[in-house]
Amino acid sequence: MAGARAAASTSTPILHVDMDAFYASVLLRDRPELQHLPVIVGGGHRGVVLAANYPAREYGVRSAMTATRARRLCPHAVVLQPDYDTFTTVSTAVMALFRRTTSLVEAISLDEAFLDVSGAVRRLGSPLEIAEDLRATIHDEQGITCSVGIAASISVAKLASKRAKPDGVVVVPPEEITSFLHPLDVGDLYGVGEKTQAMLHRLGLITVGDLAHTPVRTLQRAVGVHLGAHLHDLAWGADRREVAPRSTGAFGHGGRGAAGGEADPEKSMGAQETFGRDTDDREVVLREVLKLTAKVATRLRAAEVAGRTVTITVRFADFTTITRSRTLAEPTDVTQEIYAAAVRLYDALGLQRARVRLVGVRVEGLLPREQVQRQGVLGEREHGWSEADRAVDRAARRFGSAAVRPASLLG
Repeated sequence: MAGARAAASTSTPILHVDMDAFYASVLLRDRPELQHLPVIVGGGHRGVVLAANYPAREYGVRSAMTATRARRLCPHAVVLQPDYDTFTTVSTAVMALFRRTTSLVEAISLDEAFLDVSGAVRRLGSPLEIAEDLRATIHDEQGITCSVGIAASISVAKLASKRAKPDGVVVVPPEEITSFLHPLDVGDLYGVGEKTQAMLHRLGLITVGDLAHTPVRTLQRAVGVHLGAHLHDLAWGADRREVAPRSTGAFGHGGRGAAGGEADPEKSMGAQETFGRDTDDREVVLREVLKLTAKVATRLRAAEVAGRTVTITVRFADFTTITRSRTLAEPTDVTQEIYAAAVRLYDALGLQRARVRLVGVRVEGLLPREQVQRQGVLGEREHGWSEADRAVDRAARRFGSAAVRPASLLG
């Protein structure tokens, strides 16, 4: 590909930087004797693979696969337990490097991010030069490798980084977008999941080129107005979404279970939990949502921040994962207000006997609590849930976190 030609200009300002087999690579830094052996990370109490290195992937082992199946595929693999503190430390250092490069960084997990370097080329060189410098620095400082896709849009950069793996760079110049995209399966497009892929295949749209050459109106009649237009844009590499600066939030590592983690508390705080057994019981799910909400709200108050946007994550038994968000009228750190929004989001999914594997709660758009001016309501009590929460916080600090809790969580 004529990478140097595109990288010499600002026509390809978007970088997608993705660590190579991040969790496995971090654990193997000090285990050189395992570098060329198949290695599986994770398992946990549900026996699910968190990650696999490239030798293990050659046997078909993938993240989110059950450990039982992974052992069948690769019985001689070395199994390592995850070290989330180390993962977070490495991720924090990598994201700090990105933000020294450009202020336009959108972290989408612990191990990958989009960067818009259009404002950095005069200072640091072409996008390709910036990418190579980032790769060298990450390797030198963290002892791991990454792959980088460079393009004019987010969706094409994401696909380019996949093509670059492992430990490479792929540039897709604007004039080569169609030749790069159109031979691909429609399921390769960024944001197209298995269900959409299957639907498009049923319509006879197998490749991205098939999708691109289908009239927009025909697509809209088949899959809906908004999705049809979006898919058509993706097929021509013309998606208009810009890099939206944000941190990894609470769900970066996916499989940690109880606690989740906040890589950047100023942006969002959250927690998630994997159930011991998949459940379709609404009461069981909402009990967990309440427990997670209480954790998140307690952290918000301890950090003296409040947020307006409540997000839930639901992962089903087949590992399909969805998120839904609701923006409140005012920022809040009140447990009951966050919980009420989360319940509305969950109920709006209209789940009928769908078995849930994991649930998470996150609060975003955080502001210092001192900047939040709550609008009083005529006739409301002088003291309400906010004061109750703070009383609970004081009791927890004095007597332990289990001293006071919602009645529905007792036992």
